[in-house]
Amino acid sequence: MTLDTLALRQALNKTPGAQTDGLDTVHTLLCRREAPAFQRAAKASSASGDELLVACTQESRLFLELNEQTEGAASISERPIRFVNLRETAGWSRDTASTTPKMAALLAVAQLPAPVPVATASYQSAGRCLVVGPAAAAEQAAALLEDKLDVSVLVSGSRNGSGTGMAQVHGRATHSGSLTSLTGWLGHFEARWTSSNPIDLDLCTRCNACVDACPEGAIGLDYQVNLDACKSHRDCVRVCDAAGAIDFQRQPLEQDDHFDLVLDLREMPAFTQHQLPQGYLHLPPLQQADSKGLMAAVLQLREMVGEFEKPRFFRYQHKLCAHSRNEQIGCTACIDVCSAKAIRSDASRKSKAKGELSGGVIVEPHLCVGCGACSTVCPSGAMTFGYPGPEDMGRRLRTALTAYSHAGGRHAALLLHSEQAGSRLVDALGRAARSGKSVQGLPARVLPLAVWHTASVGIDLWLAALAQGASQVWVLLTDEEAPEYRQALTEQMAVAQAVMTGLGYSGQHFQLLQASDTASLPALDAALRAPAAATVARPSGFAAQSDKRATLELAIEHLMAQAPKVADTIPLPAAGSPFGTLLVDSQRCTLCLSCVSACPEAALADNPDKPQLRFIEKNCVQCGLCASTCPEDAITLQPRLWLADSGKARKQARVLAEMEPYRCIRCSKPFGTLLAIENMITKLAGHAAFQGAGADRLKMCGDCRVIDLHSNPNEVRITDL
Repeated sequence: MTLDTLALRQALNKTPGAQTDGLDTVHTLLCRREAPAFQRAAKASSASGDELLVACTQESRLFLELNEQTEGAASISERPIRFVNLRETAGWSRDTASTTPKMAALLAVAQLPAPVPVATASYQSAGRCLVVGPAAAAEQAAALLEDKLDVSVLVSGSRNGSGTGMAQVHGRATHSGSLTSLTGWLGHFEARWTSSNPIDLDLCTRCNACVDACPEGAIGLDYQVNLDACKSHRDCVRVCDAAGAIDFQRQPLEQDDHFDLVLDLREMPAFTQHQLPQGYLHLPPLQQADSKGLMAAVLQLREMVGEFEKPRFFRYQHKLCAHSRNEQIGCTACIDVCSAKAIRSDASRKSKAKGELSGGVIVEPHLCVGCGACSTVCPSGAMTFGYPGPEDMGRRLRTALTAYSHAGGRHAALLLHSEQAGSRLVDALGRAARSGKSVQGLPARVLPLAVWHTASVGIDLWLAALAQGASQVWVLLTDEEAPEYRQALTEQMAVAQAVMTGLGYSGQHFQLLQASDTASLPALDAALRAPAAATVARPSGFAAQSDKRATLELAIEHLMAQAPKVADTIPLPAAGSPFGTLLVDSQRCTLCLSCVSACPEAALADNPDKPQLRFIEKNCVQCGLCASTCPEDAITLQPRLWLADSGKARKQARVLAEMEPYRCIRCSKPFGTLLAIENMITKLAGHAAFQGAGADRLKMCGDCRVIDLHSNPNEVRITDL
């Protein structure tokens, strides 16, 4: 590895928050021969109260042990030790001679303070486990679990009387039937099943008398009756000594129970979503044939007893949500993308302040796996990823780009990858380059940054990174990502690229990279060698905001100010666009203003002085609530980014529709629109209550209508009909 300590020190000294203590000496075998140098640093950092940063991850365990054995060094609970990988991500590459800017960026990011802690979701498991599946497999798994867990068996999916494998010892609760419903999560599963076989496994003593007595051999050692083979001799009933164990007249029995854990050994899982609930393991028959698969599942379940916590990954602001109003559905992006089925509609939710149906969504934190895709696709910013939040993630991106630039780096490409599978692939690429294989390793301009989940960073931070000097943003996908995430990221990148292309920046700024294992490293290596795209001439230094829309506005304003060209209108893809306008059909619109009350973002407004529908394009999130609410189907969404008048026009209210007011035939006061009153008169023309004087009252304002009614006391009124 090439380490230029002077250049690193100079770059970090210019980066806010970065430290350069310890950058005086280059160590080559710090973890072994030069271990005393680490011990001296551990004692020095303990004395000063500073954190200790070690630029090696391979021997992190050894360093932690050395720290505990060093007299005068604080324990990691008092002073955490951070680790950053410079070897595979920078040093082991064909570009190693020019990776100093990248090293400075990685060191600067590693020194940032930890994200603000978030609330947690708790699980409590007492070890009540349901094993469901064919008799032999269920009994085998139950035998491996019962010394640690309270196991119940539901025999389901056996071969209807020809199965084998039920234990002779009746040592656990055993049921038979078909699982009809399974909901919940670790510590909170509710199972329902229907039992229709004549033999009740919980009452059966497994004496095998029925098996021997059946002339058709319709009863196997799973103690279930093959009703297709049974000829109704009922010899089994006569020889059974357990009262009620065999009853051919028994009606199908619905049963339910609560469990903490579920091991599903059937062919098809009880849950269809990509991310299964915690505490639920599915092991189909094909995987059961491999004993390693069963043992891995058993070992995992045995450890799921006690109390557990995980971060509450999301923040939800109901007042910003554009999902529904008055039970009309608008944006469903978060519901559609959630691979854990943790988000559901709450369209009937009422506003506490106004008592109206304001709608929204409900997120179940115990099902949420922290992918963050809901925040990425949310156009309004109502859903925010909190682990880390956009402010912390934005700080990481800005710090990396700042340090990289100060060290002389150019055309930085950010490579966002997951902390698990993504990190392993990046490390494997570095090791492959070191071993002389046909890969070159990470290019010097590629800055790898690990994130909790690749779907958690979206268009706001992508565009902010480009405004802050990045050339490209690449996202590395592995087999971890659900298909929903890939689709969502593809759509969001199409929108972001349309913005950059519309502003005149040449090149491909956003790309999804796909890799699954070491066999795909050559293709990944080639993709990382893509040419740089155009960058801003003067990087911005703004900080990412907690409000997604605010960060987007800051990024777009800076990109527009530096743009080679600025078109008045940039068309955007319909899928996933957070920007756009509305087209109103003037022949249909009656200016009833239902759309105004439905708009959750204050993009639509009326004019108290005249019949007008006004619109602020900057506020529109293209949720579609106005279109679904409009009784006349007069509104159409049009995705676009409108930058007329240097972007000022989209921030100002403009009139989408207006018409002449209808004036009262009695006092001439305007009280509605011409088209609305004419439509009402036409629709009510055949009603008996609106003939003659009644028809005239439809043309009066509210005050004159009351006066006219009281001036004709003998006339039949609507309330009298």
